[in-house]
Amino acid sequence: MWIIVGLGNPGPRYADTRHNVGFQALDKLAALEGIPIDRLQSNAAVGRGRVAGQKVLLAKPMTFMNNSGEAVGKLVKFYKVPPERVLVIYDDLDLPTAKVRLRGKGGHGGHNGMRSITQHFAGNKDFPRLKIGIGRPPGTMPVASYVLQDFSAKEREEVGVAIQESLNIVRAVLTLGLEKSMSGVRL
Repeated sequence: MWIIVGLGNPGPRYADTRHNVGFQALDKLAALEGIPIDRLQSNAAVGRGRVAGQKVLLAKPMTFMNNSGEAVGKLVKFYKVPPERVLVIYDDLDLPTAKVRLRGKGGHGGHNGMRSITQHFAGNKDFPRLKIGIGRPPGTMPVASYVLQDFSAKEREEVGVAIQESLNIVRAVLTLGLEKSMSGVRL
């Protein structure tokens, strides 16, 4: 089994914000694969099903971004899934808007949701992550304000393409494995 986590903040106020691109990607995956995310477990909205022939638990932590590890840590313990089979999808300020990058491990890069997950994995950074770029704030705009803004219409279109690309990468990871997927092999 894999746990696929989309990071974001709960509630309609945040639904279309840059910081919620992980939720947006997971919702799209759930819709395309026919997996309803309709239960609450361990402070996360979850749905179980299959993606690319693999059993998956799709999870959206309802703890708000900065405490995402609380929910993810509980799910990992409950399902006895090792961190290397937890794929986290989230926004990345250091990538240009709509750029997608898969990594097998790494630090939190200043992302508080990833920092929380790493803490709840006892410092283990060896879990795959799929980053969707949101770019940097313009001028002197505070990062917190920027990530909680909605995308512009042009950005929304670009990010829609990036989300589709990210879902193809998720399927590749589940089918071909992490290493082949990181080298650019796709289905």
